[in-house]
Amino acid sequence: MGIQEKIKEVEAEMARTQKNKATEYHLGQLKAKLAKLRTQLQTESSGGKAGPGDGFDVGRYGDGRVALIGFPSVGKSTLLSQLTGTDSEAAAYEFTTLTCIPGVIHYNDAKIQLLDLPGIIEGAAQGKGRGRQVIAVCKSADLLLMVLDASKSHGHKDILTRELESCGLRLNKKPPNVYFKLKKTGGVSYTTMVHLTTMDEKMVHRILHEYKIHHCELLIREDISVDDLIDVIEGNRRYVKCLYVYNKVDVCSIEEVDHIARKEMSIPISCYQKLNLDGLLVRLWDEMELVRVYTKKVGNKPDFDEPVVLTPDRGGVDIGRFCDNVHRDLRKELKYALVWGKSSKHNPQRCGVAHELADEDVVQLVKKKNVISGELRGRFKQTSDKPLRISDREKKAKLKT
Repeated sequence: MGIQEKIKEVEAEMARTQKNKATEYHLGQLKAKLAKLRTQLQTESSGGKAGPGDGFDVGRYGDGRVALIGFPSVGKSTLLSQLTGTDSEAAAYEFTTLTCIPGVIHYNDAKIQLLDLPGIIEGAAQGKGRGRQVIAVCKSADLLLMVLDASKSHGHKDILTRELESCGLRLNKKPPNVYFKLKKTGGVSYTTMVHLTTMDEKMVHRILHEYKIHHCELLIREDISVDDLIDVIEGNRRYVKCLYVYNKVDVCSIEEVDHIARKEMSIPISCYQKLNLDGLLVRLWDEMELVRVYTKKVGNKPDFDEPVVLTPDRGGVDIGRFCDNVHRDLRKELKYALVWGKSSKHNPQRCGVAHELADEDVVQLVKKKNVISGELRGRFKQTSDKPLRISDREKKAKLKT
C-alpha cells in the first residue's frame, strides 16, 4: 500500500469517528499519524531525481518577496501587470500562466518582488496541476496575496487554505510558544506553565509515542491544541502572513463589497476598473512591516536617496542588522550609533547594536579608533614598535674597559 492510500485510509477513519470524550485520544493519534505520512510523502517526492525548474526557480531580489496564489482565471496576471508593469499573458481561458513570472514593485523607495504563480486546483498538495511546485515557491515568500473571485463561491478561500496547510504552511498564525528538544536518555520531561483546555498529559504521551519519541524535553508556555503540538514536533512548518484580495468587485453590489472590506485581512479591488489598487499597496506595505533607514556621514546631511530597508522576517530591524547590510565587518568595528527619528527618545540618541529602529530613522555610525583590520588613521602612529616583554628587548653590548 502506497503513502497516498494510507493517507486516504487515515482520513476516512477520522471522518467516520465520532468526536466525543471517549475518542479524543484516538483522534489525536490519528492526526499525528496523518501529519507524519504527509511529511513522508513530501520528502519522497522531493528526494527523487528532478528535472529543470521550468521557470519556478526564481532568485531573490529586492527588499521583500510577495507571491500571488489562487485558482485559475481570478486575475493574478492582470494584477501583476497593474502593480509592476511587467507583461504577463492574460486571457479568458484557464491556466494561461504556466511558469513563475517575477515583477518588481517600486513603492516608498523600496523594491518588492512580486511573483505570479500558475493557478492551483483542489488536490494540489497531492501533486495535481504541479501544485507542489507552486506551494514550494509560496514557502519562500514573506507575504502571500491570495487572489479570490468576489463573484464566485466563498468556499474557495477554505479550499486554498486547506491545501496550503496540508503542505506545512500556516497562514496568519504565530509559532506556538513551546520548547521541545530531543534527548538520548532520561525519558520524557513534560512541564506545562498554563492550564491546557484541549488536551492533557496522556494525549501528549500518545502523540510522542506515535512519533516513537521516548526521550525529550517538552515545556509548554501557552494553551495549545493537538495540531500545534504536532507542528512543534515536525519542526518544518512555515508561518507566513496572508492577505485575501477579492478581485472583480465591480460586478458585486455595494453591500457585498462592504461585507468583504470588513473581513479580517481582506481587501476588495478591481483590476479591470483599477479600483483600490493604491489601497492594496498601502495594506501590503503595512503587513510586510518594512523599515527604511537612512544613512548620515559626519558633518553632512542625511542621504535620503537610497535607504537601507530592513524587515523582521529577514534578520530583524536593530542596528546590528543595519551594520550587516552596510558591511559585514562593521558590527565588530562599531563603537556606537547616533539615531534620529521615531525610535529615539531624544535627537540624536546614542545607541548600541541592540537598539530597535523604526521607519524613516536616520543613523550615523561611529567606528572605534583602533581598527581591527590594522589600518591606522591619523598623522602619527597610535602603537609603539617597542617589544612588550623584557626578554624580547635587544641586549646592548658591554662597555669596553
